[in-house]
Amino acid sequence: MTTADQLVNNADAATKMLRDGVALVTGATSGIGRAIALALAAQGARPCLVGRSTHTLENVLQLARIDSPYARMYRADLTSEEDIRALVADVDHDFGRVDVLVHCAGLISHGEHANASVSELDSLYSANVRGPYLLTQLALPLLRVGPGQIVFVNSSSGLKARARAGQFSATQHAMKAIADSLRDEVNGDGIRVLSVFPGRTATPRTEKLFHEEGKPYRPELLMQPEDVATMVLYAINLPRSAEVTEIAMRPLYKSY
Repeated sequence: MTTADQLVNNADAATKMLRDGVALVTGATSGIGRAIALALAAQGARPCLVGRSTHTLENVLQLARIDSPYARMYRADLTSEEDIRALVADVDHDFGRVDVLVHCAGLISHGEHANASVSELDSLYSANVRGPYLLTQLALPLLRVGPGQIVFVNSSSGLKARARAGQFSATQHAMKAIADSLRDEVNGDGIRVLSVFPGRTATPRTEKLFHEEGKPYRPELLMQPEDVATMVLYAINLPRSAEVTEIAMRPLYKSY
C-alpha cells in the first residue's frame, strides 16, 4: 500500500470513528461546548448535551438533531454531586457507554490576591476541579467499553498564571494535573486524554470579561468557538496508533 493510499484509508477511518459514538459534552449550551457538540453531531455522533438551562439546551438540541436524530439533553448542575451521579446513571441507562467525554463547563472570575474572596475560590474549585474530577471518575466504566476518549477544554491560564487570575489559574492548573495523571492511568486501557488550552475566544464568557476589564470587545479579532471545535475533532479522529496530549491555541491578532 502506498503512502497516499494509507492517508486515504486513515481519512476514511476518521470519518467513521465517531459515527454513532456517544459523546457526553458539558457546557453544551454556549461557546466552545456548543460548537464541539454541534461538530460532533455533524460527524454522526450521538451528542449528550449537558447544561443547567433546560430552555437553552432545547435550542441546541434542535440544531444537533438536524444531523444526529439520537442527540439527547441532560439538565445538570456540575457543582452538585447528586446531579453528577444522576447524569451518569441516566447516560448509562440510555446508552450503556461513553465514547467521548468533553469537559467544557466551568466558572471564571478575576481578582487580586489582596482582596479576592475565598468563597469565590471555593466556587471556582467546585465547578472547575471537583465537578470534572467526579464526572470523569464515575464515567470511567462507560469510557472503558469503547474504549473512549476524554477531552479537557482548559484555558491558556492553565499554562501560565497572570496578575488577577491567581484563583482561576489555580483551578486550571489543577485540571491539567488531573488530566496528566489520568492519562498515565488509563492509556493502558486504550483511553486517550487530551487537554486543550485556548486563548481568548469569542464567547459570552469572554465578552463579559472584556467588559469587566473596561476594554472594547472585538470578537472578530478573537478565536471563534468553531476553531477550537475543529482542532478537538481533528485530534479525537486520529487513528488509534497516536494520541494528541495537548493543544495550545491563541488568537492570531492580539487585542488584549
